[in-house]
Amino acid sequence: MKEAGARTRVAALALILSSVVFSNDSSADQTLDTIRQRGTLIWGADQEGGGPFVYPRPDDPARLTGFEVELADLIAAHLGVKAQFAQGQWDKLPDVMDRGDIDIVLNGYEWTPNRAQRYGLSIPYYIYELQLLGRVGDDTLKSWEDLLQPIDGRPRKVSLLGGTAAQDYLEQFGQGNVDVALFDGATDAMEATELGLSNIDANLQDLPVWTFYSAGFTKLRPIGPPVGRGYYVALTRKADTDLLKAINEAIVKALQDGRLHQIFSRYRMWNETQMARGLETNASGGFVGSSMSGADVGEKPVDGLESSFEQSSGWGVIWQRGGLLIDAAGMTVLLSVTAMPLAVMIGLAIALSRLYGPGWLRIPAACYVELVRGTPLVLQLYLIYFLLPKLLDTMFPGSGLTINAFTAAVMGLAINYSAYEAEIYRGGIQSIPKGQMEAAISLGMSKAMALRRVIVPQATRLVLPPMTNDFIALFKDTAVCSVITVVELSKMYYIQARSAGAIVELGLLTGLLYLAMSYPLSIVTNRLEKNLSQERRS
Repeated sequence: MKEAGARTRVAALALILSSVVFSNDSSADQTLDTIRQRGTLIWGADQEGGGPFVYPRPDDPARLTGFEVELADLIAAHLGVKAQFAQGQWDKLPDVMDRGDIDIVLNGYEWTPNRAQRYGLSIPYYIYELQLLGRVGDDTLKSWEDLLQPIDGRPRKVSLLGGTAAQDYLEQFGQGNVDVALFDGATDAMEATELGLSNIDANLQDLPVWTFYSAGFTKLRPIGPPVGRGYYVALTRKADTDLLKAINEAIVKALQDGRLHQIFSRYRMWNETQMARGLETNASGGFVGSSMSGADVGEKPVDGLESSFEQSSGWGVIWQRGGLLIDAAGMTVLLSVTAMPLAVMIGLAIALSRLYGPGWLRIPAACYVELVRGTPLVLQLYLIYFLLPKLLDTMFPGSGLTINAFTAAVMGLAINYSAYEAEIYRGGIQSIPKGQMEAAISLGMSKAMALRRVIVPQATRLVLPPMTNDFIALFKDTAVCSVITVVELSKMYYIQARSAGAIVELGLLTGLLYLAMSYPLSIVTNRLEKNLSQERRS
């Protein structure tokens, strides 16, 4: 994945852009009516986060399970509609909601004052706590206070998910005396702790996550009682007050009649902290006290929960989940073969503008190349996906013009690679002797005809090898498109590998799929270079 620093800078810029650009739509309070007319509640989450939130079913990876999947169904049923899942990258989900692609965000988002200012936040559907984890046999770490004691002359290092309440809690507790290792996945952080990678001593994890995955990490142990109590809430747009009230009604009703109790019990998440809210009542309306525990509900845990992280590991997982990777590879191919021709056409136009265009065209073309090459692809995708629809709405009010994720991904890839193709073509055209143009003009051709029939065809033969190399690189750069909700091969790998715990097996299959897509192009490149070399010698 991307480097932490780059990810932080992009996230900060995204926050600024979204706060400036995305204003609340005056008709947003009609969202509830729109949902009921549509018949579906579109809720966003990221499967890559894994259990117990939203994750592929162990017995059928093409289907989803998790307590938030059941919660979404519960809320949708209260609204009188069906729940429809929409995949999105976790830290981008609020922006996807602001864009209008989803109705609510339901993915373990903690209540924070900043989020409360920008979004509509439901009452908590779960009260979470944080659990400190250490390695079995590490007698130097027995309490939170031990974290503040250096070991081997260095501060202790704790792994956790970046951008979460766990990071805020640890930074406040450590006061600069504890190092932080940020990860994108909960299981990645726990595995790094278990293996002691990069001098990581401990992991700070949401208690529900640890409860869910504990059977798969036998070399980790809890240290001290849970701390840092907080709230998981659903997010809506600020103006969607009617929808927010309906969500709150659904949560309160499910707490009172015990349905949330049953859901959380199935995922071993029910505890005294949840019971402390004191909302659950029996059929007669009487309060159900704390004597009731998760075992009393009669709900057995979800099948496979005890070994959810390890049961799918082994080479058999390729047969079980490989088809999903192959399908995602199809999306990678579709993105590549659609974006690359556009990149070549745009690049050629830019190159010709710089070489033969008038001054008012050459300067913008040069600026285009430098701007596109000087900014990261992830930022370009983000601006196209989130900013461009808002600009279209400003320019054409009420037109409903928008850009779907696939179109935005193709546009981003084409624009990004067009700058490199422009430089490749510019170099190829400049390598053609000037006498070719002069001879064509002396034969009565116009400059445009000479370019079309003489210069560009010869330049194309010269630039085919580097163009093919760029095509191979484009296959791999499609992985960045996951930031705008496109599930391609890399994203599907992260989802399935973290769900099954089969990092090596599925990683090898993913590598082979990328190789199968790129190797034929490598053969073509080598043959083109060989043929061109023979022509030049002759």
